[in-house]
Amino acid sequence: MSEALLAALLEVERHVGKLGWDQPARLFALVRTAELIVAEPQLAEALQAATPDGLSSVEQDEFHAGADLGETLAAIVWPPAVAGCALSLERAFLPSEAEADLPSDPQAAAKVIADHPRRLDLRVVVGVMREGQHHGVARVRGEDGDLLSSADLVPALAAALAHTFE
Repeated sequence: MSEALLAALLEVERHVGKLGWDQPARLFALVRTAELIVAEPQLAEALQAATPDGLSSVEQDEFHAGADLGETLAAIVWPPAVAGCALSLERAFLPSEAEADLPSDPQAAAKVIADHPRRLDLRVVVGVMREGQHHGVARVRGEDGDLLSSADLVPALAAALAHTFE
């Protein structure tokens, strides 16, 4: 795992976290900080505290996940200057024993999950690099402590993000 990728994901999670919960999915381009300063010299002062060999995140304000996140991500193609990307999203999860009782209808299942007393809300930030490295961090709603962190936190999302570089 790249230290620069993990640092960028932590920065994205802090940024999104400042806005509170119930945020839409948000997409970020990850650009090498030194290259960003060369391309956009007016940002040099704002980025002076950043590690030159690190990554800077650039939110894609026009991004809207739509009804099918997979389809939306499949339509994205990054220019060569983008070294990686990260996606922040919130999801509700149930304990595995509660998942067996979910209705097959997606809308009915969403209602059961939303009303379930043992539901966990997570903010997940997954990032991938053009070279294939990927990692994810997650925060449980109501917990101000440490983040969960793993290369395999949400493998399907990491795979979908990796396809944006193909």
